[in-house]
Amino acid sequence: MRLHSYPRVVATLLLALAAALLCAWLKTPLPWMIGPLLATAVASMLRAPTQSWTPLRNAGQCSIGIALGLYFTPQVAALVASLWWAIALGIVWALLLGWWFGLWLHRMNAHHLPGLNRATTWFAGAIGGAPEMALLAERAQGRTDLVAAAHSLRLLIVTLAVPFAMQFSGLQGLDLLPPAAREVHWGGLLLLFVLAAAGAWVLERLDRANPWFLGALLVAMGLTMADLQLSALPAWLSNAAQLVIGVSLGVRFTPAFVHTAPRWLACVAAGTMGLLALCAALALLMAWGTGLHPATMVLATAPGGIAEMSITAKVLQLGAPVVTAFQVCRLIAVLLLIEPLYRRTVRAA
Repeated sequence: MRLHSYPRVVATLLLALAAALLCAWLKTPLPWMIGPLLATAVASMLRAPTQSWTPLRNAGQCSIGIALGLYFTPQVAALVASLWWAIALGIVWALLLGWWFGLWLHRMNAHHLPGLNRATTWFAGAIGGAPEMALLAERAQGRTDLVAAAHSLRLLIVTLAVPFAMQFSGLQGLDLLPPAAREVHWGGLLLLFVLAAAGAWVLERLDRANPWFLGALLVAMGLTMADLQLSALPAWLSNAAQLVIGVSLGVRFTPAFVHTAPRWLACVAAGTMGLLALCAALALLMAWGTGLHPATMVLATAPGGIAEMSITAKVLQLGAPVVTAFQVCRLIAVLLLIEPLYRRTVRAA
């Protein structure tokens, strides 16, 4: 990062901190992520010189990965393993939803956006991450700007709508099992971060998506399932991680985003609300089949980002291990299958 960028990063973090404290005072859900996300997004769209710093975002994702991995005691791991059929159903559901969402976007915009092709709408509709889907769209000669805008707006809507819906309904504090480690040991915490960073480095070298989150998660899961309890994560560090993740999401909403085809964004917003309704219906059915609480299954199947939905489950104590397992498996499956499915169903047609 260049020297002149540091004041922008500091100013953005101060704005995010003020927004987080205000949201905490107002008792909004997830104040340490939603406050910074909204404040940074609004400031960015108003052309304020906001900026995120990648090492901070990576550290935040690493911290959240560790915090979630600490839930996976042998007992919890056995519970998650017993839900393999539900996780598989969730993956199939996500692929079907992405196919439907892509069709919706194509039918609503094909005659209004010159040059719009199925590659663009296919990868814009997929329930995956914005960077990965934009890269796949570029390979298929799709419009990466529309794909990135679609995923950013979907993530914003889901990240705001789901936590507020949970708080409004009074659903929280349902976890029966807390994280394995409850006390902070600074030496153990340092070792935990070193091992998590090593795991992230390995995944990054293998060119895997979300390496800092998934690498830390896998390391912490492995240690916890082996009953090696190095340290808990301090609450202030978890809050700081949510803050920098909120900032990294908010800075995506640049003035260029505002000027993206209005009809396209309106269709993405409407379609996202449809996705949420369909996922809620599936969650009720899966809750009946698994015996888990519907709120946990809503978060597990919600079409949001893995870190954002897992953070929601952790903060509101709504079955964080189950939500994390569902979201991680879905992310991996979508990344592996979405391009081959495109070649077989769209390009071959």
